[in-house]
Amino acid sequence: MLKAGVLGAGHLGKIHLRLLNESDKYELVGFYDADEENANRIVEEFGYRYFKTIDELIDAVDVVDIVTPTLSHYECAKLAINKGKHIFIEKPITNTVEEAETIRTLVAEHGVKGQVGHVERFNPAFIAVRDKIENPMFIETHRLAEFNPRGTDVPVVLDLMIHDIDIILSVVNSPVKHISASGVSVVSETPDIANARLEFKNGCVANLTASRISLKNMRKTRFFQKDAYISVDFLEKKCEVVKMKDAPKNPGDFDMILQNAEGVKKQIYFDNPNVENNNAILDELETFADAIKNNTKPIVTLHDGTEALRIATMIINQF
Repeated sequence: MLKAGVLGAGHLGKIHLRLLNESDKYELVGFYDADEENANRIVEEFGYRYFKTIDELIDAVDVVDIVTPTLSHYECAKLAINKGKHIFIEKPITNTVEEAETIRTLVAEHGVKGQVGHVERFNPAFIAVRDKIENPMFIETHRLAEFNPRGTDVPVVLDLMIHDIDIILSVVNSPVKHISASGVSVVSETPDIANARLEFKNGCVANLTASRISLKNMRKTRFFQKDAYISVDFLEKKCEVVKMKDAPKNPGDFDMILQNAEGVKKQIYFDNPNVENNNAILDELETFADAIKNNTKPIVTLHDGTEALRIATMIINQF
């Protein structure tokens, strides 16, 4: 079992603590949190070991799980890597692309592994259709959230939209050639609602909308590709796959047939896969343990996290 420690015991950090404690792939050694009052409450309630300094925690573990505010990701990761520890780092990977590049270099130099917490890659609805997404040419995403003061220290692009940026980059096998974007600050000092259009060299276009001042929560993505439409509801953990194939010569009474202007007939059919419930955060942590144990590439690499941050930064720079 890998010895693991958590840096940061806020809302998400507490979830990581619980899951690492339950996992049979990790031994939870303890945690560090800058807020001593909060740390003492957690010790009292859950009995986890509290380390008074970051260095003490890092020295005691094999894997450092960084769930601190984004601004401190870089320093925490650098400390851990320089001590030869593997790092799991929450999204966004760091505050700047330059910091992310440095972390990637350090990981390579020290021969350790790193994974970024882009948890939607482990969403069961996305997993169910991932292999059916082939060369999408238009993608539309809506990630809307009700207002919550937590997370408003960063633009909505880094808070919410970056999830969809990572998903899109994972399925479009082509470089981004052009970005246009706009954002509006309504409640916060940074943009609360944003829209971005990504154009890829292969002709794919992605239209992304993110808001943290909506009246309802929504996390939906739609992929359009030749002869198929795929919808993923990340919030409800549901998916829909609508495909088209050449119509049979003698269609049945219940077959859905479309005919285009050229007279070509296509049959519409549904190919909805089974969605197997999981705990996405537990899965991302445990697959990282597998990558360390088997010396394989993590599912969400530091490169992936860096590229998602790079695109997010380019979007923000247009506001």
